[in-house]
Amino acid sequence: MDGLGNYYSVTWNWSTVGFHSHNPMDTMVTIFYLLLVLSIGLWAVLSHNRATVKDFFLAGGNLTWWLIGTSLFAANTGSGHFMGLAGIGASSGIAVGALEWNSILMLFVLGWIFIPIYIKAEVVTLPEYLRKRFGSIRIQLFLSVLYLILHIFGRISLEICYGAMFLKMAWDIDIYQTTLMLLTIAGIYTITGGLTAVVYAEAFQAGVMLLGSSLLTMYTFREVGGYKELVDKYFHAIPNVVSEGNWTSKPACYLPRSDALHIFRDPISGDIPWPAVVFGASTLSLFYGCADQVSVQRLLAGKNMSHRKGGCLLYGYLKLLPMFLIVIPGMISRILFPNHVACVVPSECQKYCGAQSSCSPMAYPLLVVAVLPTGLQGFMLSTVCAALMSSLTSVFNSATTVFTMNIYVWIRPMATEKELMIAGRFFVIILLAITIVWIPVMETSHSETLFEHMQVTRSYLVPPVTALFLLAVLCKRVNEQGAFWGLILGMMIGFFRLLAMFAYGSWTCNGENECPAFICGLHYLYFSTILFLISVLSMLIISLITDPIPDKHLHRLCWSLRNSREKRVALDSGIRWKRLPSNLVHQDLLKDSQSCLWNMWDLFCGLEPWPDSKLTPINSSEGNMEASKEEIECSEILGDAQALDLGETDRKMELTEKKQKDIEYSNVLEKPCWKRTVNVIGIILVLLVVMGHIYYA
Repeated sequence: MDGLGNYYSVTWNWSTVGFHSHNPMDTMVTIFYLLLVLSIGLWAVLSHNRATVKDFFLAGGNLTWWLIGTSLFAANTGSGHFMGLAGIGASSGIAVGALEWNSILMLFVLGWIFIPIYIKAEVVTLPEYLRKRFGSIRIQLFLSVLYLILHIFGRISLEICYGAMFLKMAWDIDIYQTTLMLLTIAGIYTITGGLTAVVYAEAFQAGVMLLGSSLLTMYTFREVGGYKELVDKYFHAIPNVVSEGNWTSKPACYLPRSDALHIFRDPISGDIPWPAVVFGASTLSLFYGCADQVSVQRLLAGKNMSHRKGGCLLYGYLKLLPMFLIVIPGMISRILFPNHVACVVPSECQKYCGAQSSCSPMAYPLLVVAVLPTGLQGFMLSTVCAALMSSLTSVFNSATTVFTMNIYVWIRPMATEKELMIAGRFFVIILLAITIVWIPVMETSHSETLFEHMQVTRSYLVPPVTALFLLAVLCKRVNEQGAFWGLILGMMIGFFRLLAMFAYGSWTCNGENECPAFICGLHYLYFSTILFLISVLSMLIISLITDPIPDKHLHRLCWSLRNSREKRVALDSGIRWKRLPSNLVHQDLLKDSQSCLWNMWDLFCGLEPWPDSKLTPINSSEGNMEASKEEIECSEILGDAQALDLGETDRKMELTEKKQKDIEYSNVLEKPCWKRTVNVIGIILVLLVVMGHIYYA
């Protein structure tokens, strides 16, 4: 510990006089990064078509494997991960990194089982799949509202809070103005470019995040003396002050855990017990891998199955890195700054970070301002800005897709495609406004354990949804009654447990609260496992005592019927949305009255048809059939029975259905060579995950 004296003096100076200073060069680096992100987003906006639902929400179905993988990594690695994972690593050790590795295995379930079903169902959102699978508008609307709640009150609040904490701790800049600038830049390309612009920006931001965190990791290992020194010094990283007056903290609160370098911990006394890692964490990982709109939407936009699986694998390899780029640097931060990161005395914590019980979230910002030289500090600020912007834009885009395609079309069933594009963009503006309102609220909150609290909250709400999607895909016997009431039962149990947490608060190492042990004493990942099992059993039991769904309604919607080529009779035919085709809006009549400025605005927002959007000889028959479908719908809605030759249209529609089915299967099938290559790469990834678990067992 003698070699750390210089760090102690520097740290003390920060906390008393100038801890938050920053250099103009750092500011220039950050500004250059923001301009580069904006340029990439605008390039994607102006170079890609965004005039249809598929173009705007699914990037035209043209995403390649590297775009899918990098965007998935950026979308699911936000500022909360940099602050939260590093903080938990500092206080607890590497076990939290195993939760990241656990999610890798769920990617195989997503890419090899769930995505082929979603593709054959021809859906844009996951609630839409449930409507087709069960013929239930109530399940679709319930899940849509739940997704929006989780996005707005979960992901957005987490990212804003930790982003504000990082900026405040590291540079003491104006949080409101800085975040407003980031949101403005992100909003420009998100509103106008849709998923295409978001994905290209995320791919660049993923590179920035990986490079920045890698540089910081190299500098921190150099300061601590290498991995061997990390292992030796971590268990001696104890704060100097552990008592105040007559009060003394319990040793468990300030002593490093003896199992800090182990993933599998005691099932009773461990802070992250090994059964919870194996079963409880898998439930959460299955949701965020296979039933979360943010992740699934990018795979739905893939060019073909080889690209989708390749994107899953690239994302999986990238998910190996947070253990070494975020969690372990958090442990090093505790070694270098034990008085700050491991503080337990309220007055000390209040002095260092403004919290009452722990300053562990400041582990990552401390490393940035202490270890990195001028210039690289600005690059690390860009890294955290990239994490914040990528997470927020992914939430904005996915939440907009869920709202527009499930809620808005329910409110406005006759909305044109152009109207849906406008509604989606306005909803992004609403989300931006909500985020701006959240900034001052989250800036003043005490968030030393916010990351863990968000994990706990998700453990109480998402297991029933995981059970619903798992049974919907794998078990054709589950019907609408079982799915809905099993979901409601599971959500009620989880909601009451969540209310108990808010009412009594969480248990702390310095003392237990008044919450009964049978309610609050059960580890949240154990509770997640139990809630998942209750949801599965209730859905199966209710389904078994009610009538099953006939197979004619389930072709290509569940695993056992995934390869069926029989025509599916839609369960949702009575509630299918009847959208008016865009050509009935009489655009030609409005064109003359619009100014050049207005036409330029339509073109920028993607509301004006592109020259290349006309039918080509290859897809003209498909386009004509789509027009025929629209004409039929219009004749039904407008009552113009003589507008069509129904016999000719029926014949064309039969040909269209056959061709569409062929396209659908070609979209799912893979070339043997690429299939073998992808499978080999996948096996190597599984071996790496297993080896990592064995090494840190």
